[in-house]
Amino acid sequence: MSSNQPPPSGRVPPPRGKLAALLLAGGTEPDPRFTLANERTFLAWIRTSLALLAGGIAIEAFTADLFLEPVRKGLAVLLLLLGMLLSAGAASRWIRVERSMRNNTPLPLPLMVPLLAGAGALAAAVVLIFVLWR
Repeated sequence: MSSNQPPPSGRVPPPRGKLAALLLAGGTEPDPRFTLANERTFLAWIRTSLALLAGGIAIEAFTADLFLEPVRKGLAVLLLLLGMLLSAGAASRWIRVERSMRNNTPLPLPLMVPLLAGAGALAAAVVLIFVLWR
């Protein structure tokens, strides 16, 4: 059997790199389509994180005439912190999903979803109140 062919079971052995072995904690290589789908999901979370960061910057830079300073700063900080947490959470989730696929265990729940939904709803409520109040 050549080194490029998978073992008879059809499963590819775990990655040989030390960093990959450390991060992914063993198991067997999943179908590349699943790994690529996991990567696309990670990139979608990162795009959302960047949008939140841009929103926080925009709120601080362009809404001085719409919001009182404490509200403006609070909303901007909320969006910036949410973007930062989402970025870190996306990396953590990518690793947890990859480990689950490699070890044939159930996929983890996306713990970021309730946090993102709650903070997004809070930010939207603040904006709505000030738009209606104005």
